[in-house]
Amino acid sequence: MAINSQCNLIAVLGGKGGVGKSVFAANLAAAITMELRTPALLIDCDTKSVGDQNIITGLKPIKTLRELANSTQSLNSTPIQQIVTQHPAGFAFLGAVRGPEEILSVSSDNLSKLLEFCSRSFKYIVIDLGNDIGPMQQTVLQDATAITIVSTPDILVVQQTQRLINELLSQTYPKEMFQLILNKFSNNAGLAPQVIGQHLGLPPISLIPSDDASSTASLTTSKPFVITNPKSPLSAAYFDLTRKLAGGILQRLKAVQKPTKPPPAASTSAAGSNQAAAIPTNASGYDAATLLKLRVHSELIRTVDLKKILAEAGDSESKEKELRSKTQRDIGLIVDKEAPNLSREERQKLVKDVLEEALGLGPLEDMLADPAISEIMVNGAGKIFIEKSGKVQLSGIKFTSNDHLRRIIERIVTPLGRQINNATPYVDARLKDGSRVNAVIEPLALDGPALTIRKFKKGGITPEKYIEFGSATKNMLDFLRISVEYGYNVVISGGTGSGKTSLLNMVSQFIPAHERVITVEDAAELQLMQEHVVRLETRPPSMEGTNAVTIRDLIKNALRMRPDRIIVGETRDGAALDMLQAMNTGHDGSMTTTHANSPRECIARLETLVMMSGLDLPVRAIREQISGAVDLIVQIVRLSDGSRKIISITEVNGMQGDVITLAEIFRFKETGFDKNRKILGQYQATGTVPSFVQEIKDKGGFIPMEIFSNEAPKAGVQPPVPPKKAG
Repeated sequence: MAINSQCNLIAVLGGKGGVGKSVFAANLAAAITMELRTPALLIDCDTKSVGDQNIITGLKPIKTLRELANSTQSLNSTPIQQIVTQHPAGFAFLGAVRGPEEILSVSSDNLSKLLEFCSRSFKYIVIDLGNDIGPMQQTVLQDATAITIVSTPDILVVQQTQRLINELLSQTYPKEMFQLILNKFSNNAGLAPQVIGQHLGLPPISLIPSDDASSTASLTTSKPFVITNPKSPLSAAYFDLTRKLAGGILQRLKAVQKPTKPPPAASTSAAGSNQAAAIPTNASGYDAATLLKLRVHSELIRTVDLKKILAEAGDSESKEKELRSKTQRDIGLIVDKEAPNLSREERQKLVKDVLEEALGLGPLEDMLADPAISEIMVNGAGKIFIEKSGKVQLSGIKFTSNDHLRRIIERIVTPLGRQINNATPYVDARLKDGSRVNAVIEPLALDGPALTIRKFKKGGITPEKYIEFGSATKNMLDFLRISVEYGYNVVISGGTGSGKTSLLNMVSQFIPAHERVITVEDAAELQLMQEHVVRLETRPPSMEGTNAVTIRDLIKNALRMRPDRIIVGETRDGAALDMLQAMNTGHDGSMTTTHANSPRECIARLETLVMMSGLDLPVRAIREQISGAVDLIVQIVRLSDGSRKIISITEVNGMQGDVITLAEIFRFKETGFDKNRKILGQYQATGTVPSFVQEIKDKGGFIPMEIFSNEAPKAGVQPPVPPKKAG
């Protein structure tokens, strides 16, 4: 909610306590009223206020910010005289709290409404914000015409003022908004104004002389000194500052903040702003917004060593945050120089875009932050597709060029010790949040680099969510829980993008907490919740083509690590033989995934993968390995409407002759489509009872037989947790 365009909102901040910020704000409001003969409004919005302005002004508030925040009364139906307190000198006052026993806390929404309401009645509003920048202060600063920063000539205060300026720049406030006030100034003490101006990169617009006697008397009598002693040098400095602000500074800052925007046009790039989108592209093919972004980015590269910054950050989150903040300030200063007439919104967007391209993943950042997007597919710089709510669609966002896209890919893979170049033109990797990344570059990708990011929700998907999504029934998940707890080997089968890894994550939650689990993956993405987990990840070959560590190597090594269970993220080559041998040699309850479209096809797929191991094994021997190792095949499918469902849970029963026998326990049967083309169907128990039910009973366990019927299990019946393994 924007304030009245005729109102000038002056925010007052201090880098440190004790600089006289509150006294400054009160006397500035009084000076504006007296000098400009226009009533000003003073608002105390200091989070740590204990009623400071009540004492400085000698006023008892009619209403306080705290009371207005908790009031249900509409502001529009309340006369302004019933909200603000009038000072005899002519200015108005709105206090924060009534005393130290109260704490100021106002929601951003309520504060915005209050500022808008007050801006209708006052041309000048002075707001005391304190020394910190929290949500309330942010709300005020978003609408501020000018930000006055009060400092003193003391070196420690100047350092704290630098911190405050850095924080404001990091939050993309234009430096032109900042007006430095040097308070308690004396020619005989402290740093010289020129030195302070050079250090802060901000020359002071006002030197307010030190006058402890007048300040003390003012506080003692609760009367601002510009009222009681208007002829003193101290008061004269305030009247001079008022004339400077009203004589051009505020009008100029209003023009900087709110320029006339051209009519919006369709976005042509991730960097596009409304202002630039209306301008036609030039001979280079880039629109004005993209050219501006490229110019700022080039200047940043020229003045800042980005590679050094990224190297210095390493894996330290605190260092990364610090360096990111510094780079954001640098970009803000370049933007102010290159494009001084941008509105605040356009400036914030440009700074954000350049920062994300310099240190982050450019136009991918917002998509990665969107929880509704599950997959990002980049087909060259000009086409970015996303999967959102199960549907694939063109995002409308673009990279600046294929070179830009290539740099982003390198930024993803390099910290992981992986490489992508002409010798190795494709790579698997992961992001910090566990999202899986595959990239392919020229010459394999003909239309520019191709990048695919499979996002994973933090913490995975719970069994309850699976049921809520309609991906399985409670009976099916209860059966899987019992099977996993009692150590039966599971293979999850499905096509690309069907949700195999997410299902493996969910099923792994059923592993008892006391067991030691070793995970083996190409790109680590499993998110096991157990405490006793060792995660292993493959390593690609070096530039010389040596020192690669494969899934097979890691499975063999995992067998020496005393695992209770081994989980392989995906079996896709001869490692299938090693996985089956691990399952057959006492590592019960192990799990993996593989690409197949049905349980029978899964068996054939495992046979083929074992043949890739390089050992010339007879087909019957391979099938005996599979039938002896695998207990359950869980088939998951992504259906045509975008939904993902477990369509079959099948037991591997052994062999009959040369054929592996399968027995389906649960299935999903499609029955048609609804009016929105969503697939309809029902889950069914086939009536088949797994052969290992008796084994569970022999171990002292209990499995309710109602699970294998099409009726809900009896209320209150829960399978017991299996006893801990000996040793």
